[in-house]
Amino acid sequence: MKRFPAFYLVLFCLLLSHAAESQQAGSAVLNQEWKASWIAVPDESPTGYGVYLFRRMISLPEKPDSFVIHVSADNRYKLFVNETQVSLGPARGDLEHWNYETLDIAPFLHAGRNMIAAQVWNEGAWRAEGQISLHSGFILQGNGSYEQLVNTNNEWKCTRDRSFQPLPFQTSDYYVAGPGEQIEMKEKWKGWLKPEFSDSSWKNAEIIMAGIPKNMMGGYGTVSGWLLVPSILPRMELKNQRLMQVRRADGVEIAAGFPSVKTSITVPAHTDASILLDQGFLTNAYPEIIFSGGREGAVTLGYAEALYTRYPSKGNRNETEGKIFIGRKDRILSDGSPHQVFSSLSFRTYRYLQIRIITKDDPLIIEDIYGTATGYPFQMNAHLETDNPEINKILGIGWRTARLCAMETYMDCPYYEQLQYIGDARIQALISLYNSGDERLLRNAMDEMDHSRRPEGVTLSRHPSFTPQYIPTFSLWYIGMLHDYMMYGRDTSYLKNKLAGERQILQYFRKYQQPDGSLEGVPYWMFTDWVETKGWKAGVGPIGKDGCSAMIDLQLLW
Repeated sequence: MKRFPAFYLVLFCLLLSHAAESQQAGSAVLNQEWKASWIAVPDESPTGYGVYLFRRMISLPEKPDSFVIHVSADNRYKLFVNETQVSLGPARGDLEHWNYETLDIAPFLHAGRNMIAAQVWNEGAWRAEGQISLHSGFILQGNGSYEQLVNTNNEWKCTRDRSFQPLPFQTSDYYVAGPGEQIEMKEKWKGWLKPEFSDSSWKNAEIIMAGIPKNMMGGYGTVSGWLLVPSILPRMELKNQRLMQVRRADGVEIAAGFPSVKTSITVPAHTDASILLDQGFLTNAYPEIIFSGGREGAVTLGYAEALYTRYPSKGNRNETEGKIFIGRKDRILSDGSPHQVFSSLSFRTYRYLQIRIITKDDPLIIEDIYGTATGYPFQMNAHLETDNPEINKILGIGWRTARLCAMETYMDCPYYEQLQYIGDARIQALISLYNSGDERLLRNAMDEMDHSRRPEGVTLSRHPSFTPQYIPTFSLWYIGMLHDYMMYGRDTSYLKNKLAGERQILQYFRKYQQPDGSLEGVPYWMFTDWVETKGWKAGVGPIGKDGCSAMIDLQLLW
């Protein structure tokens, strides 16, 4: 038998040991209490509005080939490694299924000192309806023993960023997608992402509790915090997106090319100017504006799907002449310094972006403005050949709409609600399957609807959502989603663990069936559709003298 040199034998054993450790570590985050702790900034409201900054310096003897971490926060976070944003999340869920993201940050590390930093925010009472929350917090866990040096504990430095205040959007419409932001630039911690930044005045983080995976609940089965689960979703798409054109401007001269190319604009002192920008289409994006000067002045960014002729009428959405702007806003109060930068915490939805600039004694220079478009990374894999160009236009509009309403969940709309309703999600899921074949967002939706099911058997109409809403007919459409997946999905074995919940839903309806099988007196909102016809009330179809509805009976029969 051929003999191998001892060196190769040792190398093989080391590689095998590292692989075994990685597998064991990956299993540990699912089944064992994390060595990392949830941390927070001391002496701050656990549930109130706040933006918080966390930093940890680590030293590495060499650039690693792999450095896997698991990260989450409540409400949300942006994670930076050596000033580069590497992760944004977590995907929305509920306290019993709190998502964490897993990523390898080795490409962003180097030998020597490395800065790991996070911006974490809780929008408190103004948070989006789809954002369930327990306590402001942040957690980061290294995957193996080598990565443990980044685990969140009381050695992390932290502070509250008091430059942020909520700017609620006041409207008579049903709007629950979160507030805008007001930023006092003179209060910002400038340069806090840089390794050389001094955080000596910051506090050591406060430990809230250990990270607990869903598969390993706390003592005696009690649930006192977030039960962590790995997100099954890919990272959201992020791509640079220039705004297309200026539709109108008052109080300022517009340079040629602005805003489709980087061009500076000077707003004189003692001026109230406004610029209406048109993206040309609706988008979900993180707007970013860079400006200089303008001490004690203000820059307000407003976002709208369309302008109004007279509220609530929008008319032709391509037209702007004589129309008024109503929408969610962000406001930045300038400190006069050069190259001030604003980028929103969460994405904004807009076709029209209005900039209003109010200056005092100091002129303000807009150096650039653009967006970073985001969304679920669906790819169009379907192809239809037709001689009718109108069909292609319809398909393009439909796919763009489907993509706008897909982020970490399906959404009924990205501007006003951002809620995943079963009634909407079933249709969206079919579009995803037909056009893309990517079924991860669909499976995530079915999981979340299953998680929402109440003890009496019925699901919530939408989830995640911190305000329970019950529409039993949507529970039947959830069963329809399971059937759709059976017909068009790739892994029908996935449905096995959904059958018990499906039976519970049907048992809920059986309690209200009459001897002939018809339904009578089913509690909650028996919504079918928004129909403005005699006999319909708040989306509920006509009810006969016997208290039954043929429409509901037929849905159950289906």
